Amino acid sequence: MYMPWNLHEPRRGEYDFSEGQNDMSYFLNVTAFVEMAQQEDLFVILRPGPYICSEWEFGGLPSWLLRDPEMKVRTSYPGFLQVADGYLTEVFRRVADLQFQRGNGPIIAFQVENEYGAFREGSEVPETQYLIHLRDKMIELGSIEMFFTSDTPSNNGDLGAVPGELQTANFAYEADKQFDALDVLQPTKPYMVAEFWSGWFDHWGQLYHDGTSLNDFTYVLERIFARNSSVNFYMFIGGTSFGFMNGANLQSSFPFYAADISSYDYDSPLSEAGDYTDKYYAAKDLIARFNRIPNIYMPPMPAESIKTAYPAIQATEHLTLEDLLLQLPSYLVIQSNNLLAMEDLPINNNNGQSYGYVLYRNAATLTGGAHTIQTIGHVRDLAVLLVDQQRLTPDWKTEMQLGNFGFWATANASFEFVTQDSANSHTVDLLVENMGRNNFGPPSYFHQKRGLPEGPVLLDNEEVVGYTIFPLEFTSAWVRSLTNWNASPAPPPTVICPTLTKSTLTISDDPTDTYITTTGWGDGNRGVVFVNGFNIGRYSGIGPTKTLYIPAPLLSRGDNTVNSGLVPV
Repeated sequence: MYMPWNLHEPRRGEYDFSEGQNDMSYFLNVTAFVEMAQQEDLFVILRPGPYICSEWEFGGLPSWLLRDPEMKVRTSYPGFLQVADGYLTEVFRRVADLQFQRGNGPIIAFQVENEYGAFREGSEVPETQYLIHLRDKMIELGSIEMFFTSDTPSNNGDLGAVPGELQTANFAYEADKQFDALDVLQPTKPYMVAEFWSGWFDHWGQLYHDGTSLNDFTYVLERIFARNSSVNFYMFIGGTSFGFMNGANLQSSFPFYAADISSYDYDSPLSEAGDYTDKYYAAKDLIARFNRIPNIYMPPMPAESIKTAYPAIQATEHLTLEDLLLQLPSYLVIQSNNLLAMEDLPINNNNGQSYGYVLYRNAATLTGGAHTIQTIGHVRDLAVLLVDQQRLTPDWKTEMQLGNFGFWATANASFEFVTQDSANSHTVDLLVENMGRNNFGPPSYFHQKRGLPEGPVLLDNEEVVGYTIFPLEFTSAWVRSLTNWNASPAPPPTVICPTLTKSTLTISDDPTDTYITTTGWGDGNRGVVFVNGFNIGRYSGIGPTKTLYIPAPLLSRGDNTVNSGLVPV
């Protein structure tokens, strides 16, 4: 059971274990969740972090850490250890009494960090003392259960291990190779697969599910059981990275960065919606075959959730980007001579902006004719250029575009545009989307501010100075508060601008699970979808997915509001 620090401490010193008023507060009662597992007669292996990977935004680390210019996450850097210790203290206040050996709960083990053996540059050796500190801190806070670490032993050996604690294995293939490596590392200890990767995750703009086939899944699981190993399926049930919580991966070759899609179906034994798959039945058969305990009670299989294909809905109202900016609270609108990264904005009690979009606006003096704009450094992650509220840069439709202006892959990219009139005053906007921070890799991959953090913007070779900065966080509370909607179908065709639409889904009976399809929304269309104010995830015409999962509890009988957008119309 992973715990995302970024949700439990969204702002420094402000903890949320379901007591907060944040978008995900409802899901954060870790005590109730562990107690629910106990009621279902399950044991719990707790993986509190502070880093969890999990294809989660920044690997579960809160973005406000990046405000410290000297920050070295996942190390013994005092500025990191101080806040990590504070977070773990709050975790153990809620889970210490739920340990199995205390007789009150189901927690049987704690993981120390996560895949720390991979947190290194080249031949560097990860910092074992940091892991020892985390282990000792959890003991100080009341842990009496087993500790373990998880890595791929054939690749990382004992680089991510804590002396004396159990080393476990993470892998999808070559089970025997991993067990043989564990035999060398800890010959007297039992096997445990902390993560048997049952499938794989997906990136925007790439093929869908290049993961573990059914045959490979079955063969490797059989080898795990044949070696008498315990196993934890990663994942056993898929899920959804709701909101802006998807992670991303940095890469050594083009396009250098790839953001995860919102669906975390993972091609796992149970699907994103909890439905049975062929892998489920294969796992069930193998568990029964290798089981050595007689007379185990086999409860009936729960029924799959009901799904309904509700009628198509049409956008009846909309807000343009300019309409949205006018509804931002004035205390969120920042005046600055220079560019500021999302994380450095003086908002949210000086914790900066974590997620969403940020718009950089400059009032430029331009004559009619051709002009060139250049972003020095990289865009983090995708930028749209608007002049006088009209979008000028093209939609994202192909991978090769990622080397162009407005995309992350190329530094110092430029774009030429033309102003048709002779007016001198023009509004020049760069709307930047944070598509998700990297969640895995060496230390250099974790220096990753969002927006335009690397350098100035040049307009006709002159540095732009003087910005109005609009942080568009798209919190649920703000989306629900939006007013003054314009009648649709859309802005006039001659106006090309980011737009948020509003539709109504009317349900006459008790709601069921469903999906919203974005097919037909345009190959270059991308944005987010809100259902009754809740952000169910991102969509993009680039694929691979063209649907978003909507669980029944997000819907209600009667009228349901669906908002979608933002870039482009």
